[in-house]
Amino acid sequence: MKAFASVAIVLTIGIWLILLFLSGVQLQATWLAFKQLPTVLSIEMIAWGIFVKWGWRFKIFQGWLVPFPLMEGTWRGTLTSTWINPHTERRVDPIAIVLVIRQTFLFVHCTIFTQESESRSYSASMHIDSESGEKRLVYSYMNKPRTSVRDRSAIHDGTASLLMLGHPPNQLKGEYWTSRKTIGEISLQLYSKSLAESFLA
Repeated sequence: MKAFASVAIVLTIGIWLILLFLSGVQLQATWLAFKQLPTVLSIEMIAWGIFVKWGWRFKIFQGWLVPFPLMEGTWRGTLTSTWINPHTERRVDPIAIVLVIRQTFLFVHCTIFTQESESRSYSASMHIDSESGEKRLVYSYMNKPRTSVRDRSAIHDGTASLLMLGHPPNQLKGEYWTSRKTIGEISLQLYSKSLAESFLA
């Protein structure tokens, strides 16, 4: 917030001075000088709109003006669950998963694909520890298995907490827990900056 406040003040003053210079108005507390303020605010709003839409992705803003990293892309890895298959009464082997992260300056959305199900987040955020610098992606989701497997795998909700590793992050590791009273571990590697729309074999 301090960074944003500082940039906003500098940007406002900078645009105002440029407009005064271009219009030939002296830098004095006059009506002509203050008449430029609506134009200053309009230009500043356009600048912030461009920043929120595209500009925040540039590396030059990372770390000071944009505290969270750019995580958008397709991630591949495994999910290891404590869930017990009711037919075999045994834990399942690690499951191959694909995580697709869609990110804007204000929002982040997570989708996980497996061969049997699809999970979509309804709440997601990035948490940054100001002291340790630890970065986490935390999201809650609804999992919808394919209709053909719902006799053994019901629709359920869950939450995942994933630690971001690397500079910039190229690994995600953490755990999840569900309304089915199962827990597990997730391990992912960045696969592509493009966004997959289904499970990748």
